[in-house]
Amino acid sequence: MIAVDGVQRYVVSHLARIGRSCDVDDVMQDIRVAVWDGVTRGHYRQLPGIPFGAWVQGVCANVCAAHVRRELRHQTLPLLTDPGTDGPASFDALAVLGMDRNGGHSAEKVIDQQWARMIIELTGASVPAGVWNLAVESLTGPRQYGPPSPQDRRRWRAVTVVRQTAKTVQNALNVEQAAIRNIGDVSRHAADCLPTPVLRRTAETIVRPGLRGPERKRALEALANQLGVTERYVAVQIGFARRLYQTAWRILQAGRRTSC
Repeated sequence: MIAVDGVQRYVVSHLARIGRSCDVDDVMQDIRVAVWDGVTRGHYRQLPGIPFGAWVQGVCANVCAAHVRRELRHQTLPLLTDPGTDGPASFDALAVLGMDRNGGHSAEKVIDQQWARMIIELTGASVPAGVWNLAVESLTGPRQYGPPSPQDRRRWRAVTVVRQTAKTVQNALNVEQAAIRNIGDVSRHAADCLPTPVLRRTAETIVRPGLRGPERKRALEALANQLGVTERYVAVQIGFARRLYQTAWRILQAGRRTSC
C-alpha cells in the first residue's frame, strides 16, 4: 500500500486533465483493490531489476485510463429540486453519477426518470445537507485545473460520499424482495449492498456484528491483513461503512414491510 500511495500525484495530474480531480479518492480505492487482487491472484511476478512499484504504476495507469474512458462517455443524471412534481423536472444541478437501472455502470444507457428520482431522493436523505450541497457544487461548477487546494479535497470527499451512497441506494433497491424474509436477511443483504470490496468486508466483519473493544481490534487487524492495507486505513472506513450499511438496511427493511 506504500507503493500505491506513491502514485496518488500521478492520479491527481491524470484526472485533472479532464477536469475530474474530484474522482481521486474513488480511483485510488480502485487501484488499491486492483493491486491487492493482482497480488493474491498471482498476477505479479518478481523479476530482476523490475521493482514492485513499477508494476503498481502499470496498474495505476490502466485503472486511470479506464476511469477516464468511462467519464468521457458518461450521461448526466439530474438532481431534482421538486421530487413531487408531475410535470417537467426542474433541476438544481447535473451530477455525473454514472449509474443505470440494471445495476451496471454503462454510460450509453439513459437512466429511467422515476428510478433516478427515487435514487436521488433516498441519497439526499441519507447524507448531511452540507455534504450534499458541496458535492453538487463540485459536480456542477466550472472545472478547475492546477494543484488541488484544501477546499478541493473537501469537495472530492463530498462527491465520494454522495456517489458511494447513491451506489449503495441503487444496490439496495435492486435486491429482490423475495430474498428478504426476516431481519437476518435484511442485515446480510445490507452489507452486500455497499459499493466496494473494502466497505463490504468492513460492514460484514465489524459493523454488522457490532464489534467493540478488544473484539473489534482483533477483527480490524485480521481484516487489514486480508486486504493488504494498514489497520489505520480500515479504521477510517468503519464510520463510513456503518452509515452506508444503515442506509441499505433502512431501504431493505422498508421494502420488506411494504411487501408483507
